[in-house]
Amino acid sequence: MIQYLHCPVCSSDNIAEVLTAIDHTVSHEQFKVWQCNSCTLRFTQSVPEESEIGRYYKSTDYISHSDIKKGLINNLYHQVRNITLKQKKNLVEKKAGLATGSILDVGSGTGSFLSVMAASGWKVIGLEPDAEARKLAQQKGLYVEATNQLFKLPVSSFDAITMWHVLEHVHELHKYMDQIKALLKPNGLLFIAVPNYTSGDANYYGSNWAAYDVPRHLYHFSPVSMNALIAKHDLRTIDTIPMWFDSFYISMLSEKYKKGNIISALLQGVLSNLKTVSEHQRCSSLIYVIKPS
Repeated sequence: MIQYLHCPVCSSDNIAEVLTAIDHTVSHEQFKVWQCNSCTLRFTQSVPEESEIGRYYKSTDYISHSDIKKGLINNLYHQVRNITLKQKKNLVEKKAGLATGSILDVGSGTGSFLSVMAASGWKVIGLEPDAEARKLAQQKGLYVEATNQLFKLPVSSFDAITMWHVLEHVHELHKYMDQIKALLKPNGLLFIAVPNYTSGDANYYGSNWAAYDVPRHLYHFSPVSMNALIAKHDLRTIDTIPMWFDSFYISMLSEKYKKGNIISALLQGVLSNLKTVSEHQRCSSLIYVIKPS
């Protein structure tokens, strides 16, 4: 088990426990979440080592590792995903100023996003730690390898690198950030999507907020802590994009965990988004568009 004595982002020792969350997906174990009072990062304490955490992903409820559409939440997730995949493609092409190019998707799951990019003429490579998810992606004709291949790819080779809800899972946080920066072309862009614990839905659900997703989520970012991490690696944020659908999906899961109902979930999703109309950085999840300094 990993016990942090310093903040994983800024190395401050000004850290303290803030809440206890339950792994509702697999083990039903409890995990403490701590906060850094310097950069505001939250992080899960006593998480399994990288070599041991695989068992916490072994669930058919872990949607990104399967294409299962059974059940209301899974079905809605896949319907919404068809919309958001096109939005992500358009975002990458608009921000990169390219109609085609080379793209690396880290944590590519079953390859849904890569399939959309490949269909648009992009040269795609995916990295995914889960063997079953890789197999499903490869069956779609996609080039998807194990995540450890990240450190074997040629430097300065990608116009865009994407990490859609992946960074919060990465044990070797700074090592990954350094390598990803090295893999970008001089004018390349990095797109990182992470949950935002300063959102309205996170505040409402507290320790039942589904995006804590302990112990799989090692880190729980605020905009302040995310930008602190970005700056630490000589990168800079050029835009922050709200992910409006995430508040509904996370609220639905959170209501499921607290034995609530879908009406309440939809209401909280709407309320959370309304609070962010004038302040996008309070959205349930955010995409950070990043380039080298």
